[in-house]
Amino acid sequence: MVNAESSFCCKWMIGREEMVFNTGAALLDAVVLAIVSKDTEGTYGYKITQDVRTVIELSESTLYPVLRRLLKDECLEVYDQAYDGRNRRYYKITERGRVQLNLYRSEWGNYSQKISRIFEEARI
Repeated sequence: MVNAESSFCCKWMIGREEMVFNTGAALLDAVVLAIVSKDTEGTYGYKITQDVRTVIELSESTLYPVLRRLLKDECLEVYDQAYDGRNRRYYKITERGRVQLNLYRSEWGNYSQKISRIFEEARI
């Protein structure tokens, strides 16, 4: 579903310090799906951006292509709802999105364990 060669440079937030890593499209997709999945009624773009920014510094111009890709892949669905006299677009995870998120969680667990092991074995 994701082009493995796509990557973005985002600043990861570690505590209050920033670290720079190239963040692939799959990792951004996984983070967005995890955030959207927390609210059964869905959530809107600005709030998604703010929630993502608690761990990754990224702009709205980076987030919206991720949302469009997840919509195209049928991992998210969208609906509009009036809020303070204007429409707000809400994103909600689909069953296909939940399956994909489960796959991402499993893969992340395996990947992070392997990377942690390498760091633990490093001689500093």
